[in-house]
Amino acid sequence: MDTFSSPPSSGSTSPSPEAMMDQLQTQLAQAYAQEFLETLRAKCFEKCITKPGSSLSGSESSCISRCVDRYIEATGIVSRALFSRQR
Repeated sequence: MDTFSSPPSSGSTSPSPEAMMDQLQTQLAQAYAQEFLETLRAKCFEKCITKPGSSLSGSESSCISRCVDRYIEATGIVSRALFSRQR
């Protein structure tokens, strides 16, 4: 049952706007984190894994580590730039 489209039943209270906003922010943060990890995985895998197998070679492991570090660093730079422009 969708709590947003159904009227509250007698005796129950609907969530406060603040609670709904908190829930929405939590869901957006989870979706962003999931998308971030999926993008990171796809990009670094494509770049670093040349011969998929049961384990990573030393060079593949180093490449993935550097790729993840650079991707996180770049995301932080972009985020700071976007947030500073909004102020």
